[in-house]
Amino acid sequence: MRENNEREILRILDQKKSVKVNELVELLSVSPSTVRRELKDLEEKGLISRTHGGAMVNDEKNYFPAFSFRSHQNSLGKKKIALSAIKLIKNGDVVFLDGSTSAFFIAEYLKEFENVKVFTNGIDTLSLLSKHNVTAYSTGGKVSKENSSVLVGHYAENTIKSIHADVAFFSAQSILSNGEIYDCFEEENVLRKVMLDNSKVKVFLCDGTKFGRTAPFRLCNVNDVDYVISDAIPKNYFTEPIDAVLEEI
Repeated sequence: MRENNEREILRILDQKKSVKVNELVELLSVSPSTVRRELKDLEEKGLISRTHGGAMVNDEKNYFPAFSFRSHQNSLGKKKIALSAIKLIKNGDVVFLDGSTSAFFIAEYLKEFENVKVFTNGIDTLSLLSKHNVTAYSTGGKVSKENSSVLVGHYAENTIKSIHADVAFFSAQSILSNGEIYDCFEEENVLRKVMLDNSKVKVFLCDGTKFGRTAPFRLCNVNDVDYVISDAIPKNYFTEPIDAVLEEI
């Protein structure tokens, strides 16, 4: 129950950016003391900031939640996606992981494979792979000013260009009904495109929050990838024929 409350508070904050205690009391059907306790715990985890009478995730004028916050958004769905995605990996494979939280969840399970080599621009993902003694390579590059959990730039791009992977896993912020995939960070998209160009199998990780969102920078179309793995594909969502294998779990 406690974990469900935290997950629901994070979902609400993702939508509203800030919320009052009395709103959460009504939405969660719990007492004010329970809400305050949950907010205190979330703040101690670095996921939110408490305000007078409520909580917020960031400055709304410049809103982009931290990696730790995003990794808690639909975490159950992302874990299910990861468990489905690793079925595409074999012992000895070379794997690309982008810096997304969806790819981060895949990293949790790569210790199950032998002789896998992983290349990633995700800083948190590198740390997790290291803890699990998975052979991991950094793309190098500079820390993104927009998203401090990833490495970007021409050093990272050149590293990726020099590698051929068996499978690349990536995510993005938005997928439209015509199959177009977009993200808000242009520099990250540059690296994702190079990963896709240099991999045999291309896999788009798409949790249910991605559908219908908007973002400014086009990455690709679902027909440019081999698999789309999602925990919740809206019924009759796509208006164009889709060549990729759509797997809903």
